[in-house]
Parts: sequence; C-alpha cells; structure tokens
Amino acid sequence: MSALGLFHTGVSLLSLGSGAYAFWRDGEISTRNNVGKFYLGTMLVSTLTAFGIFSHGTFGVGHVLSVITLALLLTGMFARDMTWLRGTRQYVETISYSASYLMLLVFATTETLTRLPAGHPIASSPEAPVLGVVRLALLIGFAWGLKIQLPRSAMAARPQRS
Repeated sequence: MSALGLFHTGVSLLSLGSGAYAFWRDGEISTRNNVGKFYLGTMLVSTLTAFGIFSHGTFGVGHVLSVITLALLLTGMFARDMTWLRGTRQYVETISYSASYLMLLVFATTETLTRLPAGHPIASSPEAPVLGVVRLALLIGFAWGLKIQLPRSAMAARPQRS
C-alpha cells in the first residue's frame, strides 16, 4: 500500500470512529459540536485523498462515489445557510451527513471484504454478490437511522418558546 493509501486509510478510520461516536452520543452527526466537526474534517480529507488512490487511468465508480460523498458533505456544511430551504434545513443537514456516513460504510466494507482474510477474501471483487447483500443491509440500517433521526431534527428545527 502506498503512503497516500495508508494515510487515507488512517483518516478514514478516524471518520468511521467519530461518526459512530456522534451517532451513539448525540443520535446524529452535527457540526454544532466538536465530534461532528472532527467527522466533517476527516471525511473531507478522506474523500479528497481517495481521488489520488483511484488512479487506474479512467474515471470510474470509485470516483463517482467520491464526488457524491463530497457533494453530501458540502450540502451538509451549507444546509443551515440555504435560506430557500426554509424549515427543511435541519433535515437536509441530517440526511446529508448520514448519507455521507453510509457512503463511508460502503467504501469500508468493500475494501475490507475484498482484502480480508488475506489470501482468501470474502468477496472476490467489488461486484461480488455478497457485497450486494452487505450494501442492502447498510441501506436498511441507513433508512432505520433516518427514521430515528428525522423526528429529532424536526424538534431541533422548531422555534424555541421563551
């Protein structure tokens, strides 16, 4: 693995951990606290360094997913400033950061299952059927997580009474 690959993997692991901690502690990833800010920073670095890793000469699936992840992160970052979203800004932020974590999990499980155990990985390629099952499970988990998070976002978006 290259130096960039090692750095990218390390930063990605920090993103995985901080995102999981944010969900556990706060029920969401939010840049209104330091854990969310750390997640955002490590995800931005992880996503940008991924472009240097996916250098097989052509623009491929990894690049597309990285562009989508970057768009999700930027949308989450600026959702509170998008006044035209009106009362949905908190929802957009929540969905964007949660979807970015889903993308991180897709990358992490794909990389892990196509490499481990060493010599006999669980998945023979990123297109292996077992990864389809894993991705479906991740998507179900994502939907379940949003079901829990969005009502909390609605509470956070309501004006506070004095």
